Amino acid sequence: MLAPRVAAPLAGVALAIALYPGTWGLDTMARGLGPGFWPRLALIGLALACVAKFVEEWRRARAGAIVTAGGDARPPISHAKLAAGIGLIMLYVLLAPYVGFPLVTALFIATFMVLCGTRSVRAVVANVVVGTVGLLYLFVKLVYLPLPKGDGPFETLTLALYRALRLF
Repeated sequence: MLAPRVAAPLAGVALAIALYPGTWGLDTMARGLGPGFWPRLALIGLALACVAKFVEEWRRARAGAIVTAGGDARPPISHAKLAAGIGLIMLYVLLAPYVGFPLVTALFIATFMVLCGTRSVRAVVANVVVGTVGLLYLFVKLVYLPLPKGDGPFETLTLALYRALRLF
């Protein structure tokens, strides 16, 4: 009964470990944070998430709380919300070059949180500000990644925000 529930997390850990050596050769292409950094970070994140899921399932089994197939306590998946979330991600990718990373990211975070059921305006605003500014500092200041600035007035707005945040 426990084996099927822990097989996927263990397979995820094994996959991350198996793919990790493939990232070593990527760093010969650049100095500093090279191209291998992000794949390694993603694989480490995958392994940690799978270990956490494994521990959760193992604890649930030890406590005798494994729910039978007919009595799942989770609410059903809302296919409309799932489709809206996928559409929102696609819209984010399509709008980023035209609207610019900061504005489209702020709108994405706010819309996604509301879609997921967040009702607190303070929570949404706090996540928008901290998330957007944090990502800007991470990508522009730390990683030196050129982000889409947008076109026309959006580029002007993005550059003004960059100057206000002293990103350049």
